[in-house]
Amino acid sequence: MKCVLASSNKHKLDEINKIMNEFNIELITMDEIGLGNLEIVEDGNTFEENSFIKAETVRDITNLPTIADDSGLMVDYLNGEPGIYSARYSGKNASYETNNTKLLAELSGVGTVDRSARFITVITLLFPNGDKIVVQGIVEGEISEKICGENGFGYDSLFIVKGYGITFAEMDSNLKNQISHRAKALQELRLKLENYYGDSNENINS
Repeated sequence: MKCVLASSNKHKLDEINKIMNEFNIELITMDEIGLGNLEIVEDGNTFEENSFIKAETVRDITNLPTIADDSGLMVDYLNGEPGIYSARYSGKNASYETNNTKLLAELSGVGTVDRSARFITVITLLFPNGDKIVVQGIVEGEISEKICGENGFGYDSLFIVKGYGITFAEMDSNLKNQISHRAKALQELRLKLENYYGDSNENINS
């Protein structure tokens, strides 16, 4: 049985596919079903709302189970910013570099005690029969005063992981993939899928 990933991000595809394969679900991309150019307006106010919007839009078009996620960085000193705007924090043509530069500027002169932050991922899986699975993963940390590390992407080079003392960008990728916010959300997804198939006699495509 097939399930559509409402994203073109290959990294997400690889990570989520490992979970879906355990349940004999074939994860396919939007490109594979001719929706590669589909623009989805993410006008929700939370990660959960945007995750749902993406999943619902693609499910309604394809009538296939659809999975989507929304992720971001929340900094306490900045009242939760950049939050749902993490990818475009520095403007319409934002890049990882310009986003990081803006974040460092916003926290200029702010002491370590006030640089607490967290990465959040919300994953939504919607079925054609209306069933819904929503999971969340959170990892706590703080924002570094400078770029540290060359691995990863996004804000990884600024996010010092609580309990490890190094940024995601300084961390071995295998370790990051075990403790990241997306990894935690995927662990919850596995448990929810086990319960779903254990509690329901309905087929995923019903």
